[in-house]
Amino acid sequence: MTQSPPPDDPTLDLPFAHGGPVLSGRLRASPEDFVVEEQLGYQASGDGEHVFLTVRKRERNTQDVARAIARLAGVPQVAIGYAGLKDRNAVTTQHFSVQLPGREAPDWSTIEDESLQVIAAQRHNRKIRRGSLRGNRFRIRVDSVVGDVAEAERQLQRIRDAGVPNYFGSQRFGRGGQNLRRADDLLAGRGRRGGREQRSMILSAARSQLFNQVLAARVNAGTWDRAIAGDVMSLAGSQRQFMYDAADPTIADRLARLDVHPTGPLCGRPGRALQVEADARLNEERALAEAQSWIEGLTRLGLDADRRSLRLVADGLDWSWQDNSLLLSFQLVAGAFATAVLREIVRSHDADEADPDS
Repeated sequence: MTQSPPPDDPTLDLPFAHGGPVLSGRLRASPEDFVVEEQLGYQASGDGEHVFLTVRKRERNTQDVARAIARLAGVPQVAIGYAGLKDRNAVTTQHFSVQLPGREAPDWSTIEDESLQVIAAQRHNRKIRRGSLRGNRFRIRVDSVVGDVAEAERQLQRIRDAGVPNYFGSQRFGRGGQNLRRADDLLAGRGRRGGREQRSMILSAARSQLFNQVLAARVNAGTWDRAIAGDVMSLAGSQRQFMYDAADPTIADRLARLDVHPTGPLCGRPGRALQVEADARLNEERALAEAQSWIEGLTRLGLDADRRSLRLVADGLDWSWQDNSLLLSFQLVAGAFATAVLREIVRSHDADEADPDS
């Protein structure tokens, strides 16, 4: 069997964990309504052959800023490092590294305009690598809110206490789901393979879609936030994973405290990744029964399998109401999507599609 044709937005019909949104509103009426601050978890070393830039950008995507920095510094694109892609239709604070061995840095202020400011520039001893961040802090305004505010308060408390399904957001799949259609061609051996970065983006979209399918099945079964036989568990805030032991009396309490989470598959070659067993394995096989050609393609193209938490915790979730707007703030771990949190509380009309979260 083969994967069904990808929908235009594969996230629209994903099941909700807390009954569905009780509000509707407008998101990103202006870039200032969606503020993202990258949290690397480390600071510039103060010396080295790289320059560590902290920039604030408005309505600019990450790759465009990286190209502008490379042009100013007179270096190739490969000399620029950053931890992840950030939303375009937003105000985001992000870090870049520029390799300048034995060279004076240019006047960074000459790159500034209304869409870009350089907040700080310091020497650093290594390149910023993709994925090398702790997470992102979000401050979001949802405007023109309509709905039951009292029930929304209860819903937000449930989200704070129990987390939300850790879905990949629609940004991962491209406008109109185009990345999934490209993935279908690539995994079937059709069409052009494209450059390395484009190929990586397409394959990532495919793996994200398969993960979402497994997570959706667990949400429907009511097991997305609890362990079942054979589960691989993840420790919150770390890369550590371990097999669920039903005889361990502490797991239920640790799940309730948001200390551990069940995981779902990022498909690829088995490698050293832990493998689910028993009920968890049967559930994943059923959820992915029509996706075997994609799984085989991901394996053939050399992607290593991994696991991802099924549950996402919005750390420090806080909210307030201002006129007819809902103001939200929270922090997410690297690789998570703010839309996974927003979709559980508000059905939003996004003013623009965003670039990928990191």
